[in-house]
Amino acid sequence: MKDARTVEPDVELIASLMAAGGADLKKCMQCSNCTCVCSLSTPEDDFPRRQILHAQWGLKDRLLTDVSPWLCHYCGDCTEHCPRQANPGEAMMALRRYLTGQYDWTGLSLLMYRSEAWAIGVLLAVSLVVVLLFTVPANFGFGLLSQAGPAARATVMLDKFAPKEIVHIGDTLLASLLGVLLLTNAARMFRIATRDTHIPLGVYLRHLPGFVVQGVTQKRWRECDAGDSFKNWLRHLILVTGYATIFLLVVVFLPWFQVQDHSFHWNSLLGYYASAALLGASAWMIGDRMAQSGEMHRFSQPSDWMFPGLLFVTALTGVLLNVCRLLDQAMPTYVLYVVHLAVAVPMLVVEVPFGKWAHLLYRPLAIYIAAVKKSALQTQ
Repeated sequence: MKDARTVEPDVELIASLMAAGGADLKKCMQCSNCTCVCSLSTPEDDFPRRQILHAQWGLKDRLLTDVSPWLCHYCGDCTEHCPRQANPGEAMMALRRYLTGQYDWTGLSLLMYRSEAWAIGVLLAVSLVVVLLFTVPANFGFGLLSQAGPAARATVMLDKFAPKEIVHIGDTLLASLLGVLLLTNAARMFRIATRDTHIPLGVYLRHLPGFVVQGVTQKRWRECDAGDSFKNWLRHLILVTGYATIFLLVVVFLPWFQVQDHSFHWNSLLGYYASAALLGASAWMIGDRMAQSGEMHRFSQPSDWMFPGLLFVTALTGVLLNVCRLLDQAMPTYVLYVVHLAVAVPMLVVEVPFGKWAHLLYRPLAIYIAAVKKSALQTQ
């Protein structure tokens, strides 16, 4: 007996994919040129043709259990060889946006992808909370601009404005929240994608090192035959190393990293590297999007701009903050400290678990799921 869920088109799915950037899905006539030219497509993962077909038919269940959209790196070869200019690479991007919303148990991702007002509003709301923590009366906040004291207003004294012990507690709580949101969403992805396959524990363990390697290096990107694949991979790697470095410094090693006065400390060098990496890589990405350089940047949605944009502003305010600190400009240092957090915290709380950043976890996890499912099917 057939399962009706797999043969009755889901009209809401089709509408959601259109809203997520898949407006050209209806152009595809299933000629398979896109799959034939894709250097990453295999008989087991024959994207993007199969996924486009399931999307056209509105087969939600089949799309949810298919991790292949995450295996595409949007090099643009498929679009260049599409006789109908159906933009199959953008169709896969739309599927990734849609799947991100399906994995998210809060529903916020779908709201943000469907509405710019929601995306901007959530970011501004979190920013406002951060600012209020530094401006409400002393009994309800810490590091108040008006409560720093005459001495702290004359020379940089971050221990008076934002005691690192208190900030470290806040960072730990924030990291814990991010961990819960990311891991629960990843668990939903894993459960949905593997629900039709029995996978022995040994198979999971055998492929675990590959998951770690892919997560750290994203090396699969280098397997693309497109001319820009190495450049895109290198830029991505630089950004990830900068992001990981600053995250560890701020969340794990803040008591050692945060300099309390206007002196220079050698431990700041790692912060300088992270800031340079984030500024350079994010500016590079923003420049490519503005110039519509390459196929992947032709159809950028607001959600695609937010993460590199927030990263750039976060790094820039961090650099300006450190310059003012070294110049012993107390009040500008404190103001920039608040501005820096008012950008960085929304980026972490909103963009990491619900937005573009999430692909840094979903993509290596998808590669891992595809590998364990293939091994499990071969052993049956």
